[in-house]
Amino acid sequence: MAVGPVEYIVVGFPGNKFKGEIAPALAKLVEEKTVRILDLVFIGKDPDGTVVTFEVDDLDHVASFSVVDGEIGGLIGEDDIAHAGAALEPGNSAALLIWEDLWATSFMEAVRGAGGVLLEGGRIAHELIEPAVQGLPAAV
Repeated sequence: MAVGPVEYIVVGFPGNKFKGEIAPALAKLVEEKTVRILDLVFIGKDPDGTVVTFEVDDLDHVASFSVVDGEIGGLIGEDDIAHAGAALEPGNSAALLIWEDLWATSFMEAVRGAGGVLLEGGRIAHELIEPAVQGLPAAV
């Protein structure tokens, strides 16, 4: 089975102010087969500094996340949770998400088939790229 590039993000929610817009947007990406969610864990830090976690399966009662369904889990380990939790201030939370870029699978197969290897990759922060692309022509 071909596997596309796999990425992760940690999204923070200061003051535990989480809104439900993320779940439907994520579900749309899955439905459109743009990405495949491999794992998703919610991490919080209690006021006393204790790190707590919630798997997406633990949030079935939250209607907005019932749309993000599937066989996910098992990739995020204790070290990953500890790393993300260490960056949180008490009373804040985060979501740690790992996904496969299905849209890029055939391209990466072609790269590997041509003998190519990925030497480096990265993500440019929105705050840095937004001003740079504002002057570019609109995409068609």
